[in-house]
Amino acid sequence: MNRKISVAPMMDCTDRHDRFFLRLMSKNVMLYSEMVATKSAIHGDRKKILSYSPEEKPLALQVGGSDKAELAEVAKIAEDMGYDEININLGCPSKKVQKNMFGACLMREPDLVAECINSMVNACKIPVTAKTRIGFDDTEEFDYLNNFILRMKGVGCSTFILHARKAILTGMSPKQNLNIPKLNYGMVYKIKEENPDLEIIINGGISKIDEIKNHLTLCDGVMIGRSIYQNPYSLVEIENEIFGTKEKPTREEIAEKLLEYLEKEVKLGTKVNHIMRHTVGLYHGQIGSKEWKRYLSDNMMARDSDFQKSKHIMTIVQNNEKANQANS
Repeated sequence: MNRKISVAPMMDCTDRHDRFFLRLMSKNVMLYSEMVATKSAIHGDRKKILSYSPEEKPLALQVGGSDKAELAEVAKIAEDMGYDEININLGCPSKKVQKNMFGACLMREPDLVAECINSMVNACKIPVTAKTRIGFDDTEEFDYLNNFILRMKGVGCSTFILHARKAILTGMSPKQNLNIPKLNYGMVYKIKEENPDLEIIINGGISKIDEIKNHLTLCDGVMIGRSIYQNPYSLVEIENEIFGTKEKPTREEIAEKLLEYLEKEVKLGTKVNHIMRHTVGLYHGQIGSKEWKRYLSDNMMARDSDFQKSKHIMTIVQNNEKANQANS
């Protein structure tokens, strides 16, 4: 499976509508679901929580949990539903997640994590992967991280996504945890160097093509998070530069296809704002970005937004395209 470039699982962001939207710009990147807690996946409304469009593949389900029986059950569910990979979250530092005993606090429990992964590996045939930080609180040591990874390798996990920051488990919000702990790419490179047989994917603060290319010389893959959400059209450049794809869909073509999807989804009961909220960054850094955002904000972001309003958005798109062409 090609995990060379992937889009990170992001809470409240990478839902099925966002993933459909991102696929209009890239066929090759690996996409991840938002983190789903094991109990939600097992006892919740499965169709609502886990369903996806075939266009979204290749697609991984990210799961949060620390009960090995529950994790095994979710791994089997993911396989049965056609997901290409199941990924365990060992990196989220939020209080709520810690309270439920999953996420980054599990870095303190290598034996428990190994048991969990072992159960998942034995429950399904799709790859079981782990996304973790490089350390936590006062622990940011190569040996600790390497041993943690070797414990997981020993029970059948061979792909690791390493967010190159440690997690601060007390006194810092999840948002602060994305910026304040210093990036330490060197630690990730060293893990790859020490474990050439493992697939090591680097994550954290990466946004530019040159950065991606540099990381790919030292790691097997790059996972990008917030910068894709803020500037989704950058996926087109990634497709061209990294995967050598020749197609270059315009923003107008993307908007047209998304409106077709929107029309279908609205008929099934989806709210307009649930889809269009993901498109705010489509004109990031372009002429017309303000107009696009304003139109979305005024007409398509309210809970009761009407689909008819979406038809007028193409006028904004066409005006923006003309303005940007004239400027190029």
